[in-house]
Amino acid sequence: MKIELVKGDITTIKADAIVNAANSSLLGGGGVDGAIHRKGGKAILEECILIRNRQGGCATGHAVITTAGLLPAKFVIHTVGPVWNGGSKNEDKLLHDCYKNCLQLAFEHHLKTIAFPGISTGIYHFPKDKAAEIAIDTVRNFKNVKAFDRLIFVCYDEESHEIYQKLL
Repeated sequence: MKIELVKGDITTIKADAIVNAANSSLLGGGGVDGAIHRKGGKAILEECILIRNRQGGCATGHAVITTAGLLPAKFVIHTVGPVWNGGSKNEDKLLHDCYKNCLQLAFEHHLKTIAFPGISTGIYHFPKDKAAEIAIDTVRNFKNVKAFDRLIFVCYDEESHEIYQKLL
């Protein structure tokens, strides 16, 4: 298994799956979520609506999988990260669960390459350095990590890229 770091737009990454930092409604939003829904087209939204109708959305720390629609990836794994509340509301564990549950879904679907954005580091205000530590630690320690060929951290901004670069 190889861990890679890319500075750029996750919607352009060719991988078996890209991870979407979604909201609990699964209906699109701002940031990476909005970009994935816009560029991926209506097929993603249609599957998200089916999931929402079946299970009522997606809880924080959980993950679901859909088609990637028009994106170069095959699938999108949607996960709902925690909103940062100063660290007093179990945010670290919930963020860990996001990465773990995405990896578990990818493993169950026999996917080999997965690209992750910085989950919760945008409008949810999770501190970028703390989030990167949790992301890297969770990925490296996932029980079936050897089943993957490539795990990619995609950083949209220079600050995040530098943080991941130092940690990796």
